[in-house]
Amino acid sequence: MAESAAQPVTPALPVTFRPTRTRVVLLGVGLAMFTTITAIALLLENLSPGERISFVFTAVLLSSVLVLLSRPKVVADEAGVTVVNLTTTRRLEWAQILRVNLRPGDPWVFLDLSDGTSLPALGIQPGVAKQQAIGDARALRALAEARGTGPNDH
Repeated sequence: MAESAAQPVTPALPVTFRPTRTRVVLLGVGLAMFTTITAIALLLENLSPGERISFVFTAVLLSSVLVLLSRPKVVADEAGVTVVNLTTTRRLEWAQILRVNLRPGDPWVFLDLSDGTSLPALGIQPGVAKQQAIGDARALRALAEARGTGPNDH
């Protein structure tokens, strides 16, 4: 992520970062798919009750996958950051976050942690809304640096 000349604005806490457009698309498609498959199951006259149930079960299963994909977010508060990815949630103290990275071509933000690992934060992803993701990554970086965890403090 390229640095700008102006210092990024530090948002008020608590703040939640999530790919809103991606989430709206995923949940909308999930709802439309569930509705369509269920309607087909009910409208086809030559289906047995078991076949109708399997149609609805398939619709629930496919929609559930899209709901799972819409789950990622990053929540920052006074004590630290909660990273919610597809199937995991991890709570970090501000001191654990050494750097917030969103390089060109990255699918999402990566947090470099004090234990030497890197944690993907899928809640900030440039897929559909690149400018929003860049702004969110800058804001999260500013928050991390304001709490004494920036590169100048190590």
